[in-house]
Amino acid sequence: MRRLVPLLLALILVAPPLRAERVEVAPAPGALSAALAGARAGDELILLPGRHHGPAVIAVPLTLRGEPGAVIDGGGVGSVVRVEAADVTVQGLRIVNSGRVHEPIDAGVSLGRKATRAQVLDNDLSDNLVGVDIHGARDALVARNRIEGLRLARMNNRGNGIYVWNAPGAVVEANEVRYGRDGIFSNVSKRNVFRGNLFRDLRFAVHYMYTNDSEVSENVSIGNHLGFALMYSDRIVVRDNLSIKDRDYGVMLNYTKASDIFGNFVTGGAEKCAFVYNSHQNLVAENTFHGCAVGVHFTAGSERNTLTGNAFVANRTQVKYVGTRDLEWSFEGRGNYWSDHAAFDLDGDGLADGAYRPTDAMDRILWSQPAARLLLGSPAVQLVRWTQSQFPVARTGGVVDSHPLLHAPLPDLPPAFARMAAAEPLWAQEPRTVTQAETGDDHARHQPSR
Repeated sequence: MRRLVPLLLALILVAPPLRAERVEVAPAPGALSAALAGARAGDELILLPGRHHGPAVIAVPLTLRGEPGAVIDGGGVGSVVRVEAADVTVQGLRIVNSGRVHEPIDAGVSLGRKATRAQVLDNDLSDNLVGVDIHGARDALVARNRIEGLRLARMNNRGNGIYVWNAPGAVVEANEVRYGRDGIFSNVSKRNVFRGNLFRDLRFAVHYMYTNDSEVSENVSIGNHLGFALMYSDRIVVRDNLSIKDRDYGVMLNYTKASDIFGNFVTGGAEKCAFVYNSHQNLVAENTFHGCAVGVHFTAGSERNTLTGNAFVANRTQVKYVGTRDLEWSFEGRGNYWSDHAAFDLDGDGLADGAYRPTDAMDRILWSQPAARLLLGSPAVQLVRWTQSQFPVARTGGVVDSHPLLHAPLPDLPPAFARMAAAEPLWAQEPRTVTQAETGDDHARHQPSR
Protein backbone atom coordinates (compact mmCIF):
# COMPACT_ATOMS: atom_id res chain seq x y z
CA MET A 1 0.00 0.00 0.00
CA ARG A 2 2.84 2.41 0.84
CA ARG A 3 4.32 1.79 -2.63
CA LEU A 4 1.02 2.71 -4.31
CA VAL A 5 0.76 6.18 -2.71
CA PRO A 6 3.76 7.74 -4.55
CA LEU A 7 2.56 6.12 -7.77
CA LEU A 8 -0.92 7.64 -7.40
CA LEU A 9 0.54 11.06 -6.62
CA ALA A 10 2.74 10.87 -9.70
CA LEU A 11 -0.22 9.92 -11.88
CA ILE A 12 -2.23 12.88 -10.53
CA LEU A 13 0.61 15.31 -11.22
CA VAL A 14 1.19 14.16 -14.79
CA ALA A 15 -2.48 13.75 -15.69
CA PRO A 16 -3.65 16.41 -18.19
CA PRO A 17 -5.98 19.03 -16.72
CA LEU A 18 -9.61 19.05 -17.68
CA ARG A 19 -9.89 20.90 -20.97
CA ALA A 20 -12.11 23.92 -21.29
CA GLU A 21 -14.96 23.33 -23.69
CA ARG A 22 -16.91 25.37 -26.19
CA VAL A 23 -20.54 24.55 -25.51
CA GLU A 24 -23.41 25.65 -27.74
CA VAL A 25 -26.67 26.25 -25.88
CA ALA A 26 -29.97 26.05 -27.73
CA PRO A 27 -32.89 28.31 -26.65
CA ALA A 28 -34.89 25.57 -24.93
CA PRO A 29 -36.59 25.82 -21.51
CA GLY A 30 -34.05 25.11 -18.77
CA ALA A 31 -31.16 24.69 -21.20
CA LEU A 32 -29.21 27.76 -20.08
CA SER A 33 -29.51 26.93 -16.38
CA ALA A 34 -28.41 23.35 -17.02
CA ALA A 35 -25.43 24.45 -19.10
CA LEU A 36 -24.28 26.88 -16.38
CA ALA A 37 -24.73 24.27 -13.65
CA GLY A 38 -22.52 21.83 -15.56
CA ALA A 39 -19.90 24.31 -16.73
CA ARG A 40 -16.25 24.11 -15.68
CA ALA A 41 -13.71 26.89 -15.24
CA GLY A 42 -12.57 28.26 -18.59
CA ASP A 43 -15.55 27.01 -20.60
CA GLU A 44 -17.10 29.17 -23.30
CA LEU A 45 -20.87 28.97 -23.51
CA ILE A 46 -22.27 30.12 -26.85
CA LEU A 47 -25.97 30.99 -26.84
CA LEU A 48 -27.59 30.26 -30.18
CA PRO A 49 -30.13 32.71 -31.66
CA GLY A 50 -33.46 32.76 -29.85
CA ARG A 51 -34.90 33.53 -26.42
CA HIS A 52 -33.12 31.92 -23.47
CA HIS A 53 -34.83 31.85 -20.10
CA GLY A 54 -33.12 33.51 -17.14
CA PRO A 55 -32.05 34.12 -14.56
CA ALA A 56 -28.51 33.04 -15.45
CA VAL A 57 -26.26 32.52 -12.42
CA ILE A 58 -22.54 32.19 -13.23
CA ALA A 59 -20.60 30.56 -10.40
CA VAL A 60 -17.32 29.58 -12.15
CA PRO A 61 -14.88 31.57 -14.32
CA LEU A 62 -16.18 31.29 -17.89
CA THR A 63 -17.28 33.23 -20.96
CA LEU A 64 -20.96 33.60 -21.76
CA ARG A 65 -21.26 34.79 -25.34
CA GLY A 66 -24.21 35.21 -27.68
CA GLU A 67 -24.54 34.73 -31.40
CA PRO A 68 -26.52 37.47 -33.20
CA GLY A 69 -30.14 37.17 -32.13
CA ALA A 70 -29.46 35.51 -28.77
CA VAL A 71 -31.62 36.97 -25.97
CA ILE A 72 -31.68 36.24 -22.25
CA ASP A 73 -35.07 37.10 -20.74
CA GLY A 74 -35.23 37.46 -16.96
CA GLY A 75 -38.98 36.98 -16.82
CA GLY A 76 -39.44 40.14 -14.73
CA VAL A 77 -37.94 38.64 -11.55
CA GLY A 78 -34.55 39.48 -10.04
CA SER A 79 -31.41 40.11 -12.06
CA VAL A 80 -31.19 38.55 -15.50
CA VAL A 81 -27.47 37.61 -15.36
CA ARG A 82 -25.83 37.28 -11.95
CA VAL A 83 -22.04 36.87 -11.77
CA GLU A 84 -20.71 35.23 -8.62
CA ALA A 85 -17.19 34.26 -9.72
CA ALA A 86 -13.98 35.93 -10.81
CA ASP A 87 -12.78 36.30 -14.42
CA VAL A 88 -16.18 36.03 -16.08
CA THR A 89 -16.97 37.60 -19.46
CA VAL A 90 -20.53 38.35 -20.61
CA GLN A 91 -20.48 39.43 -24.24
CA GLY A 92 -22.61 39.99 -27.32
CA LEU A 93 -26.03 39.30 -25.78
CA ARG A 94 -29.38 41.01 -25.65
CA ILE A 95 -30.37 41.03 -21.97
CA VAL A 96 -33.93 42.05 -21.08
CA ASN A 97 -36.71 42.09 -18.51
CA SER A 98 -35.21 42.20 -15.02
CA GLY A 99 -37.32 42.67 -11.93
CA ARG A 100 -38.27 46.11 -10.63
CA VAL A 101 -36.99 45.90 -7.04
CA HIS A 102 -34.56 48.58 -5.83
CA GLU A 103 -33.32 46.71 -2.73
CA PRO A 104 -31.68 44.34 -3.45
CA ILE A 105 -31.06 45.82 -6.87
CA ASP A 106 -32.54 44.07 -9.89
CA ALA A 107 -30.35 44.52 -12.97
CA GLY A 108 -29.67 43.25 -16.44
CA VAL A 109 -26.19 42.18 -15.30
CA SER A 110 -25.28 42.06 -11.61
CA LEU A 111 -21.60 41.83 -10.64
CA GLY A 112 -21.36 40.80 -6.99
CA ARG A 113 -18.44 41.02 -4.60
CA LYS A 114 -16.83 37.82 -5.95
CA ALA A 115 -16.92 39.01 -9.57
CA THR A 116 -13.34 40.31 -9.63
CA ARG A 117 -12.10 41.29 -13.11
CA ALA A 118 -15.51 40.68 -14.66
CA GLN A 119 -16.05 41.96 -18.20
CA VAL A 120 -19.41 43.05 -19.61
CA LEU A 121 -18.86 43.78 -23.30
CA ASP A 122 -20.89 44.59 -26.42
CA ASN A 123 -24.31 43.78 -24.97
CA ASP A 124 -27.72 45.33 -25.62
CA LEU A 125 -29.61 45.83 -22.34
CA SER A 126 -33.20 47.08 -22.19
CA ASP A 127 -36.33 46.83 -20.05
CA ASN A 128 -34.21 46.37 -16.91
CA LEU A 129 -34.41 48.41 -13.71
CA VAL A 130 -30.60 48.89 -13.72
CA GLY A 131 -28.52 48.07 -16.77
CA VAL A 132 -25.28 46.91 -15.10
CA ASP A 133 -24.83 46.82 -11.32
CA ILE A 134 -21.15 46.72 -10.30
CA HIS A 135 -21.76 45.96 -6.64
CA GLY A 136 -18.49 45.36 -4.82
CA ALA A 137 -16.70 43.79 -7.79
CA ARG A 138 -13.10 44.96 -8.08
CA ASP A 139 -11.40 45.82 -11.40
CA ALA A 140 -14.49 45.30 -13.54
CA LEU A 141 -14.68 46.40 -17.17
CA VAL A 142 -18.02 47.51 -18.68
CA ALA A 143 -17.48 48.56 -22.28
CA ARG A 144 -19.31 49.13 -25.58
CA ASN A 145 -22.74 48.24 -24.25
CA ARG A 146 -26.00 49.85 -25.34
CA ILE A 147 -28.27 50.44 -22.35
CA GLU A 148 -31.83 51.70 -22.61
CA GLY A 149 -33.49 52.34 -19.26
CA LEU A 150 -37.10 52.42 -18.17
CA ARG A 151 -39.35 55.37 -19.00
CA LEU A 152 -41.56 55.37 -15.91
CA ALA A 153 -43.59 58.50 -15.19
CA ARG A 154 -41.56 59.29 -12.05
CA MET A 155 -37.88 59.61 -12.89
CA ASN A 156 -36.76 58.68 -9.37
CA ASN A 157 -38.54 55.33 -9.69
CA ARG A 158 -36.36 54.42 -12.64
CA GLY A 159 -33.00 52.72 -12.23
CA ASN A 160 -29.55 53.84 -13.32
CA GLY A 161 -27.84 52.76 -16.50
CA ILE A 162 -24.71 51.68 -14.64
CA TYR A 163 -24.52 51.62 -10.84
CA VAL A 164 -21.06 51.51 -9.25
CA TRP A 165 -20.99 50.74 -5.53
CA ASN A 166 -17.73 50.13 -3.65
CA ALA A 167 -16.05 48.85 -6.80
CA PRO A 168 -12.39 49.97 -6.84
CA GLY A 169 -10.71 49.88 -10.22
CA ALA A 170 -13.90 49.73 -12.28
CA VAL A 171 -13.55 51.01 -15.87
CA VAL A 172 -16.72 52.06 -17.70
CA GLU A 173 -16.05 53.15 -21.28
CA ALA A 174 -17.63 53.57 -24.73
CA ASN A 175 -21.16 52.73 -23.58
CA GLU A 176 -24.36 54.38 -24.81
CA VAL A 177 -26.97 55.01 -22.11
CA ARG A 178 -30.40 56.49 -22.74
CA TYR A 179 -33.51 56.94 -20.56
CA GLY A 180 -33.73 55.72 -16.98
CA ARG A 181 -32.46 57.84 -14.07
CA ASP A 182 -28.67 58.47 -14.07
CA GLY A 183 -26.27 57.28 -16.75
CA ILE A 184 -23.60 56.29 -14.21
CA PHE A 185 -24.24 56.58 -10.49
CA SER A 186 -21.08 56.00 -8.45
CA ASN A 187 -21.41 55.75 -4.69
CA VAL A 188 -18.73 54.99 -2.08
CA SER A 189 -16.05 53.95 -4.55
CA LYS A 190 -12.53 54.88 -5.67
CA ARG A 191 -10.02 54.57 -8.51
CA ASN A 192 -12.68 54.41 -11.19
CA VAL A 193 -12.44 55.52 -14.83
CA PHE A 194 -15.55 56.62 -16.75
CA ARG A 195 -14.40 57.37 -20.28
CA GLY A 196 -15.88 57.95 -23.73
CA ASN A 197 -19.54 57.23 -22.88
CA LEU A 198 -22.63 58.83 -24.45
CA PHE A 199 -25.56 59.78 -22.19
CA ARG A 200 -28.96 61.03 -23.41
CA ASP A 201 -32.36 61.85 -21.91
CA LEU A 202 -31.47 61.14 -18.28
CA ARG A 203 -31.53 62.94 -14.93
CA PHE A 204 -27.72 63.10 -14.49
CA ALA A 205 -25.22 61.84 -17.06
CA VAL A 206 -22.60 61.06 -14.38
CA HIS A 207 -23.46 61.29 -10.68
CA TYR A 208 -20.61 60.99 -8.15
CA MET A 209 -21.23 60.50 -4.43
CA TYR A 210 -18.33 59.77 -2.04
CA THR A 211 -16.10 58.62 -4.93
CA ASN A 212 -12.41 59.57 -4.80
CA ASP A 213 -9.25 59.39 -6.92
CA SER A 214 -11.14 58.81 -10.15
CA GLU A 215 -11.45 60.07 -13.73
CA VAL A 216 -14.38 61.25 -15.87
CA SER A 217 -13.09 61.96 -19.37
CA GLU A 218 -14.25 62.32 -22.98
CA ASN A 219 -17.90 61.65 -22.17
CA VAL A 220 -20.82 63.30 -23.95
CA SER A 221 -24.01 64.41 -22.18
CA ILE A 222 -26.89 65.47 -24.45
CA GLY A 223 -30.31 66.64 -23.33
CA ASN A 224 -30.11 65.52 -19.70
CA HIS A 225 -31.33 67.46 -16.68
CA LEU A 226 -27.72 67.75 -15.48
CA GLY A 227 -24.45 66.74 -17.08
CA PHE A 228 -21.65 65.91 -14.64
CA ALA A 229 -22.43 66.07 -10.90
CA LEU A 230 -19.48 65.66 -8.52
CA MET A 231 -20.67 65.49 -4.94
CA TYR A 232 -18.80 64.81 -1.69
CA SER A 233 -15.83 63.55 -3.72
CA ASP A 234 -12.12 64.40 -3.75
CA ARG A 235 -9.26 64.24 -6.24
CA ILE A 236 -11.37 63.78 -9.36
CA VAL A 237 -10.11 64.52 -12.88
CA VAL A 238 -12.96 65.73 -15.11
CA ARG A 239 -11.55 66.51 -18.54
CA ASP A 240 -12.57 66.84 -22.18
CA ASN A 241 -16.27 66.16 -21.60
CA LEU A 242 -19.16 67.65 -23.60
CA SER A 243 -22.43 68.92 -22.14
CA ILE A 244 -24.94 69.82 -24.87
CA LYS A 245 -28.46 71.10 -24.20
CA ASP A 246 -28.49 69.86 -20.62
CA ARG A 247 -31.30 71.59 -18.74
CA ASP A 248 -30.02 72.70 -15.33
CA TYR A 249 -26.21 72.49 -15.09
CA GLY A 250 -23.41 71.29 -17.32
CA VAL A 251 -20.94 70.67 -14.47
CA MET A 252 -21.74 70.78 -10.76
CA LEU A 253 -19.24 70.68 -7.89
CA ASN A 254 -20.90 70.12 -4.52
CA TYR A 255 -18.53 69.56 -1.57
CA THR A 256 -15.81 68.61 -4.06
CA LYS A 257 -12.15 69.09 -3.17
CA ALA A 258 -8.73 69.00 -4.86
CA SER A 259 -10.11 68.10 -8.29
CA ASP A 260 -9.17 69.12 -11.84
CA ILE A 261 -11.97 70.35 -14.11
CA PHE A 262 -10.13 70.73 -17.39
CA GLY A 263 -10.94 71.17 -21.09
CA ASN A 264 -14.71 70.62 -20.84
CA PHE A 265 -17.22 72.25 -23.21
CA VAL A 266 -20.70 73.21 -21.98
CA THR A 267 -23.09 74.64 -24.57
CA GLY A 268 -26.71 74.77 -25.57
CA GLY A 269 -28.53 76.92 -23.06
CA ALA A 270 -28.29 75.29 -19.63
CA GLU A 271 -29.52 77.32 -16.67
CA LYS A 272 -25.93 77.32 -15.37
CA CYS A 273 -22.93 76.08 -17.32
CA ALA A 274 -21.17 75.38 -14.01
CA PHE A 275 -22.32 75.46 -10.39
CA VAL A 276 -19.72 75.45 -7.59
CA TYR A 277 -21.08 74.94 -4.07
CA ASN A 278 -18.86 74.70 -0.98
CA SER A 279 -15.99 73.23 -3.00
CA HIS A 280 -12.32 73.96 -2.34
CA GLN A 281 -8.82 73.75 -3.83
CA ASN A 282 -10.03 72.81 -7.31
CA LEU A 283 -8.44 73.69 -10.64
CA VAL A 284 -10.98 74.90 -13.23
CA ALA A 285 -9.00 75.49 -16.42
CA GLU A 286 -9.31 75.58 -20.22
CA ASN A 287 -13.08 74.99 -20.16
CA THR A 288 -15.59 76.67 -22.48
CA PHE A 289 -18.87 77.84 -20.95
CA HIS A 290 -21.14 78.95 -23.77
CA GLY A 291 -24.69 80.16 -24.17
CA CYS A 292 -26.02 79.56 -20.65
CA ALA A 293 -28.21 81.77 -18.49
CA VAL A 294 -25.26 81.85 -16.03
CA GLY A 295 -21.71 80.93 -16.98
CA VAL A 296 -20.52 79.99 -13.48
CA HIS A 297 -22.38 80.31 -10.18
CA PHE A 298 -20.01 80.41 -7.18
CA THR A 299 -21.58 80.13 -3.75
CA ALA A 300 -21.47 78.76 -0.19
CA GLY A 301 -17.93 79.71 0.70
CA SER A 302 -15.99 77.97 -2.05
CA GLU A 303 -12.33 78.78 -1.30
CA ARG A 304 -8.85 78.51 -2.82
CA ASN A 305 -10.00 77.48 -6.28
CA THR A 306 -7.90 78.34 -9.33
CA LEU A 307 -9.62 79.51 -12.52
CA THR A 308 -7.50 80.15 -15.59
CA GLY A 309 -7.72 79.79 -19.36
CA ASN A 310 -11.51 79.38 -19.41
CA ALA A 311 -13.73 80.93 -22.07
CA PHE A 312 -16.99 82.57 -20.99
CA VAL A 313 -18.86 83.07 -24.25
CA ALA A 314 -22.32 84.61 -24.78
CA ASN A 315 -23.73 83.75 -21.36
CA ARG A 316 -26.56 86.02 -20.22
CA THR A 317 -24.70 86.45 -16.91
CA GLN A 318 -21.07 85.44 -17.06
CA VAL A 319 -20.56 84.97 -13.31
CA LYS A 320 -22.89 84.90 -10.35
CA TYR A 321 -21.06 85.43 -7.07
CA VAL A 322 -22.25 87.21 -3.97
CA GLY A 323 -19.45 88.03 -1.54
CA THR A 324 -17.75 90.87 0.29
CA ARG A 325 -14.18 90.23 -0.86
CA ASP A 326 -12.38 89.89 -4.16
CA LEU A 327 -11.87 86.52 -5.81
CA GLU A 328 -8.90 86.55 -8.18
CA TRP A 329 -9.61 84.51 -11.32
CA SER A 330 -6.21 84.44 -12.96
CA PHE A 331 -3.13 82.36 -12.28
CA GLU A 332 0.51 83.21 -12.88
CA GLY A 333 -0.41 86.13 -15.12
CA ARG A 334 -3.02 84.29 -17.21
CA GLY A 335 -6.73 84.87 -16.80
CA ASN A 336 -9.84 83.89 -18.77
CA TYR A 337 -11.62 85.03 -21.92
CA TRP A 338 -14.83 87.07 -21.54
CA SER A 339 -16.91 87.62 -24.67
CA ASP A 340 -18.50 90.79 -23.24
CA HIS A 341 -15.21 92.42 -22.29
CA ALA A 342 -14.37 95.30 -24.62
CA ALA A 343 -10.62 95.58 -24.06
CA PHE A 344 -7.41 96.76 -25.66
CA ASP A 345 -4.09 94.96 -26.05
CA LEU A 346 -1.61 97.70 -26.87
CA ASP A 347 1.48 95.62 -26.11
CA GLY A 348 0.26 92.64 -28.18
CA ASP A 349 0.79 89.99 -25.51
CA GLY A 350 -2.68 88.46 -25.92
CA LEU A 351 -3.86 89.83 -22.58
CA ALA A 352 -6.17 92.77 -21.95
CA ASP A 353 -4.42 95.85 -20.67
CA GLY A 354 -6.78 96.19 -17.72
CA ALA A 355 -8.49 93.96 -15.19
CA TYR A 356 -12.06 92.79 -15.72
CA ARG A 357 -14.86 92.51 -13.18
CA PRO A 358 -17.81 90.46 -14.46
CA THR A 359 -20.04 91.46 -11.52
CA ASP A 360 -20.71 94.63 -9.55
CA ALA A 361 -22.87 95.83 -6.66
CA MET A 362 -25.91 96.25 -8.91
CA ASP A 363 -25.69 92.61 -9.95
CA ARG A 364 -25.83 91.55 -6.30
CA ILE A 365 -28.83 93.80 -5.72
CA LEU A 366 -30.63 92.36 -8.73
CA TRP A 367 -29.90 88.76 -7.66
CA SER A 368 -31.12 89.28 -4.10
CA GLN A 369 -34.03 91.58 -5.05
CA PRO A 370 -35.49 90.36 -8.36
CA ALA A 371 -38.10 93.16 -8.37
CA ALA A 372 -35.27 95.64 -8.85
CA ARG A 373 -34.94 94.45 -12.46
CA LEU A 374 -37.71 96.91 -13.28
CA LEU A 375 -35.09 99.63 -12.80
CA LEU A 376 -32.43 97.93 -14.91
CA GLY A 377 -32.38 100.58 -17.63
CA SER A 378 -32.84 103.55 -15.36
CA PRO A 379 -30.29 106.39 -15.05
CA ALA A 380 -29.82 105.60 -11.35
CA VAL A 381 -28.59 102.07 -12.10
CA GLN A 382 -26.27 103.31 -14.82
CA LEU A 383 -24.89 105.96 -12.44
CA VAL A 384 -24.12 103.35 -9.75
CA ARG A 385 -22.30 101.18 -12.28
CA TRP A 386 -20.32 104.07 -13.69
CA THR A 387 -19.33 105.18 -10.19
CA GLN A 388 -17.99 101.72 -9.33
CA SER A 389 -16.00 101.56 -12.54
CA GLN A 390 -14.38 104.95 -11.90
CA PHE A 391 -13.84 104.83 -8.16
CA PRO A 392 -12.42 101.56 -6.74
CA VAL A 393 -13.38 102.61 -3.22
CA ALA A 394 -17.03 102.11 -4.21
CA ARG A 395 -16.48 98.45 -4.99
CA THR A 396 -17.72 95.90 -2.49
CA GLY A 397 -15.94 92.72 -3.54
CA GLY A 398 -16.54 90.16 -6.25
CA VAL A 399 -14.75 88.28 -9.01
CA VAL A 400 -11.80 90.06 -10.60
CA ASP A 401 -9.71 88.80 -13.52
CA SER A 402 -6.47 90.78 -13.48
CA HIS A 403 -5.14 89.30 -16.74
CA PRO A 404 -8.11 88.58 -19.03
CA LEU A 405 -7.45 86.87 -22.36
CA LEU A 406 -8.24 88.58 -25.67
CA HIS A 407 -8.90 85.48 -27.76
CA ALA A 408 -10.51 82.06 -27.24
CA PRO A 409 -11.93 80.14 -30.23
CA LEU A 410 -15.29 78.43 -29.71
CA PRO A 411 -14.82 74.65 -30.16
CA ASP A 412 -16.71 72.87 -32.93
CA LEU A 413 -19.09 70.04 -32.04
CA PRO A 414 -18.25 66.71 -33.68
CA PRO A 415 -20.79 66.19 -36.54
CA ALA A 416 -22.39 63.11 -34.99
CA PHE A 417 -23.12 64.92 -31.74
CA ALA A 418 -24.21 68.08 -33.54
CA ARG A 419 -26.95 66.06 -35.28
CA MET A 420 -28.14 64.67 -31.95
CA ALA A 421 -28.05 68.15 -30.41
CA ALA A 422 -30.26 69.49 -33.20
CA ALA A 423 -33.20 67.39 -31.94
CA GLU A 424 -35.42 68.74 -29.17
CA PRO A 425 -34.38 67.13 -25.87
CA LEU A 426 -36.85 64.93 -24.07
CA TRP A 427 -36.97 67.23 -21.03
CA ALA A 428 -38.34 70.03 -23.24
CA GLN A 429 -41.24 67.79 -24.33
CA GLU A 430 -42.33 66.84 -20.80
CA PRO A 431 -43.91 68.86 -17.98
CA ARG A 432 -41.33 70.78 -15.94
CA THR A 433 -40.49 69.00 -12.67
CA VAL A 434 -38.30 70.12 -9.80
CA THR A 435 -35.20 67.96 -9.50
CA GLN A 436 -33.29 67.02 -6.39
CA ALA A 437 -30.42 69.07 -7.77
CA GLU A 438 -32.59 72.14 -7.36
CA THR A 439 -34.07 71.30 -3.98
CA GLY A 440 -30.96 69.64 -2.49
CA ASP A 441 -33.25 67.06 -0.88
CA ASP A 442 -31.32 63.85 -1.04
CA HIS A 443 -27.82 65.25 -1.48
CA ALA A 444 -27.51 66.72 1.99
CA ARG A 445 -28.95 63.58 3.55
CA HIS A 446 -27.35 60.99 1.24
CA GLN A 447 -25.25 58.61 3.30
CA PRO A 448 -23.11 55.71 2.07
CA SER A 449 -25.30 52.65 1.80
CA ARG A 450 -25.81 49.46 -0.12
